[in-house]
Amino acid sequence: MDKILIVDDNQAVLDALSLLLEIYGYEVVTALSPFDAEQIVRYQKVALVMQDMNFTADTTSGEEGVALFSALRALTPTLPIILMTAWTELETAIELVKLGAADYIAKPWDDTKLLTSITNLVALGKANAQNQTHQRQQQERMQPKQHANLVGLVYASTAMERVVDMSLQLAKSDVSVLITGPNGSGKERIAEIIQANSAVCDAPFIKVNAGALPQELIEAELFGAEAGAYTGANKKRIGRFEAADGGTLFLDEIGNLPLSGQMKLLRVLQTGEFERLGSTHTQKVSVRVISATNANLQHDIQAGRFREDLYYRLNVIELNLPPLQARQDDIIPLIRHFLPDRELSYVAEQALTAHSWPGNVRELENACKRVSVLKPSGVLEIQDFGLVEQATNIASQTTANKIEPSKQDIEAAMHLHQGVIAKVARQFGLTRQALYRRLQKFEIDY
Repeated sequence: MDKILIVDDNQAVLDALSLLLEIYGYEVVTALSPFDAEQIVRYQKVALVMQDMNFTADTTSGEEGVALFSALRALTPTLPIILMTAWTELETAIELVKLGAADYIAKPWDDTKLLTSITNLVALGKANAQNQTHQRQQQERMQPKQHANLVGLVYASTAMERVVDMSLQLAKSDVSVLITGPNGSGKERIAEIIQANSAVCDAPFIKVNAGALPQELIEAELFGAEAGAYTGANKKRIGRFEAADGGTLFLDEIGNLPLSGQMKLLRVLQTGEFERLGSTHTQKVSVRVISATNANLQHDIQAGRFREDLYYRLNVIELNLPPLQARQDDIIPLIRHFLPDRELSYVAEQALTAHSWPGNVRELENACKRVSVLKPSGVLEIQDFGLVEQATNIASQTTANKIEPSKQDIEAAMHLHQGVIAKVARQFGLTRQALYRRLQKFEIDY
């Protein structure tokens, strides 16, 4: 039940308003003085305040009301306040509305108009409070990342936020990490975040596509080779482990490494020791290993394609990166990153968000590059991305679901989005020009 505070030095006014509001399901508290009102707002959860402009006999200046309004605003900036005025205080009330008061009513009041205003303002107050809570929580979540190096990662989804948080946590240790997820989802970027925020961020970061290593040269690629160790080896070759000594080795597509290579990799992970191909001299390195795969390694273990002992060496901690389809909140921020200063139509945004993106971020980036070449200017429609079927579906859904917004709806949205026309228009599925026409029709300042 929403609680409404009524502040007036006239007990008859308090009783009349209390009766009216309680009939319509509100909880009412009253105060005869500004001091009592401040205490109630300080220690109770109030959804809306109705306050008089004068509290001392024979006073009509409205200064007491201004002082109370300022005090309540200082206590709770988002609290809706309705000013109760006589005609002599109307000019002062209007000035306070410009400063943030929610509304004003003249005495005697119209019950119907008053109840309508209260209903709308209580709903708006809740929306503002939720928005502030969300922003505060977002700031708290982002605080540990303020000084982190995210290597240009663009994201907005909760799923990616959890992955980033875990990556920054893992960066503090030197344990082996296995990053899993579909192709094109950003596994290499996560590995870069772990390296960039680790104690060895300035040390070598060597990347190897394990699945692309020629089977006959796996040992030479990973551990190096002496001159003459094999045909064509005319000089000593430094292997990837030796090159990464003191830093990090990123083994991408580890699931595609053949069994012979897996066996050779296991030893160096266990002991840090290896010999160059063609040498009997044992070398020891200190290398953190981060690996990545799009394969189901446990299924490969059961099928005999991947060594179980190697799996547990690589997978001290697993980071699972969801596909782009499961992180829809990332899609539009990524598009704005790939296509800066370009405008998307409402239908395009909806369809792009709904698209499955089987190629994940890589597919999305390629689609944006293609659009930037084929349509270098103008508003981008979904047809420009080649998603005609999605355009038809989204357009029909938008037409079926679109409801003409009222003046109160638009005012609430303008307040929620802090007057950003593009965001308000997007909320109602309107073009900016269509929203401007409605703002002028309803005489809403913008």
